[in-house]
Amino acid sequence: MRIGRRDFLKMTASGGLALACGATPAQCRPHHDLPPKAVGILYDATLCVGCQACMVACKQANEMEVEPGRGEPLWDAPRDLSARTLNVIKRYENGNGAVKDRAENGYSFVKRHCMHCLDPACVSACPVSALTKDPVSGIVGYNEKACIGCRYCQVACPYNIPKFQWDSTTPRIVKCQLCSHLVATGGISACCKVCPTGASLFGPVEGLLAEAKRRLRMEAGQAYDFPVASLASGQVQSHRAGRYLEHIYGENEAGGSQVLLLSGVPFISLGLPELPEQSFVDVADGIQYAIYKGMVYPLVLLGGLIYIIRKRVSTTGPAQPGGEEGV
Repeated sequence: MRIGRRDFLKMTASGGLALACGATPAQCRPHHDLPPKAVGILYDATLCVGCQACMVACKQANEMEVEPGRGEPLWDAPRDLSARTLNVIKRYENGNGAVKDRAENGYSFVKRHCMHCLDPACVSACPVSALTKDPVSGIVGYNEKACIGCRYCQVACPYNIPKFQWDSTTPRIVKCQLCSHLVATGGISACCKVCPTGASLFGPVEGLLAEAKRRLRMEAGQAYDFPVASLASGQVQSHRAGRYLEHIYGENEAGGSQVLLLSGVPFISLGLPELPEQSFVDVADGIQYAIYKGMVYPLVLLGGLIYIIRKRVSTTGPAQPGGEEGV
């Protein structure tokens, strides 16, 4: 069998068209919008008094072991997130630390736990889908039965949230799951339920974002009503508005998240990273897509050559001279 130049060009052209129309090995991913019933937390550092009641409630609700601190062997005193601590209150202090929510010669508290990203890098990095994002609530959950302990999620997370149980014979990944077991029965996250000032507020993400924007419009020093526990609780407390940075952390960072933060101190000072608006998953997939797109024509040519070779191998007898020029 003889393959002419014209047939070869037709074959490669049709293959290129098929790839261009959607058969490329990787495609650009769509933007991840907020799930229909997304819930989350708004943390307001200006309202936080550092009482750590949220940490105690988190341990109780999730049946976590205590984590004694150095020199404090009798009670729970974690310094940071760990395999035994899903939620932690940390303190920032500068200079003499005299004034709350001031960057210089002041102090502030910050609450750290999973951000429940709209496009979570941990979920994308997990090769066995042990980490998943609920399509309705948006909560990033973990299935220990599926986990193989590769710890790719730890490397992928820009917030350094997932932790690994190094001291366990059957280790698993540990991270905040927004008390999904309580949310499933109509409850709210334990940390928000016990917060005495409303610094941690539970609710629909769209409502939390609107509340955060309302606070940014407040006049510092004036008294306002602040919801407590959740947006739907009906409970309020009166506080004097602090001096907020004109930024809602988590609204756009790394594609956005369902945990939002307000502060009077720069977020980088509180240990929160400066991140681009585009998610890391989108960036990585964009690179992959560009690489594969550039390989389309070499792959088409390779496919054509393989086709020709197979046809020639299957042909019996030598090719006859004459006719159209062969390849």
